[in-house]
Amino acid sequence: MTDEQQPFDPSAPDSEEETVDGLPVLAEVREVSSGAPPPLLAVQAAAAAATGFVAGAATIALVRRRSSRKLARAGRSAPRRAADVLPIVASRTFIVDVHLVAGPD
Repeated sequence: MTDEQQPFDPSAPDSEEETVDGLPVLAEVREVSSGAPPPLLAVQAAAAAATGFVAGAATIALVRRRSSRKLARAGRSAPRRAADVLPIVASRTFIVDVHLVAGPD
């Protein structure tokens, strides 16, 4: 093949430069159409509330089912409390009093 392309050499005397005028092309002015009207805020709030309610109800049902299955399994043997498993030597109650101090103004 004799038609091999040579790499571009910008220092070559016969290289052509492209001149760009840089003027913007303005399109004709037209009104931007607004798509579909936005849904009502009350509808969105009701949908969010219903979704939250259903998710909460499903979570409660799942937790109750799991705990009832654990109780059914544990009911076969004698019920065990934490006090029966580990001997408690002493018990302490700590009351924490928190004070908020204003910073320098």
